[in-house]
Amino acid sequence: MPPTGRPRRGTPADEDAATEFHDFFERHYAELARLAHLLTGEADAADDLAADALLALWHRWDRVRAAEHPAAYARGVVANLARSRIRSAVRERRRIALFWSQHSPHTDDPDIPSVVDVQGALRTLPFRKRACVVLRHAFDLSERDTALALGISVGTVKSQTSKAMAQLERLLGNRAATHFVGETWTS
Repeated sequence: MPPTGRPRRGTPADEDAATEFHDFFERHYAELARLAHLLTGEADAADDLAADALLALWHRWDRVRAAEHPAAYARGVVANLARSRIRSAVRERRRIALFWSQHSPHTDDPDIPSVVDVQGALRTLPFRKRACVVLRHAFDLSERDTALALGISVGTVKSQTSKAMAQLERLLGNRAATHFVGETWTS
């Protein structure tokens, strides 16, 4: 058998495995989709999760067919995929909430030409550096909160912010970079 655990294509054993899997799919797809819907609460995601689970099962069909309860094995795969999806959604919601929950006070009379210069300079930065600078300075987030919002480590936030500020200082001059970065996105 090849490393996938499935017999080589075109062999009688491969045809038997494909037939068994097809029968398994027909018997259990609706049940797995219903389980995914109940676990996630998302009807649209249920079909995708069931399909992803069945794809994973096909890749490990030798294990599934050898399992004492293949349907239970399949339900476990769906549960794990649903758990991952829910965790990802929760992390994304936290990042969005964290990003929008911190608002700097509005500046009444900004120096418009300087703001335009800073915004232009920020656009030259790669996304991660720009995001670190904006979250740290314009939104006044801590290094930890910035790391959480971006899904990166605190050390990465420190290094990316430092490198970005150095680049902005080269582009704008030292005083302008440190003074106007915090005002850029509030005006």
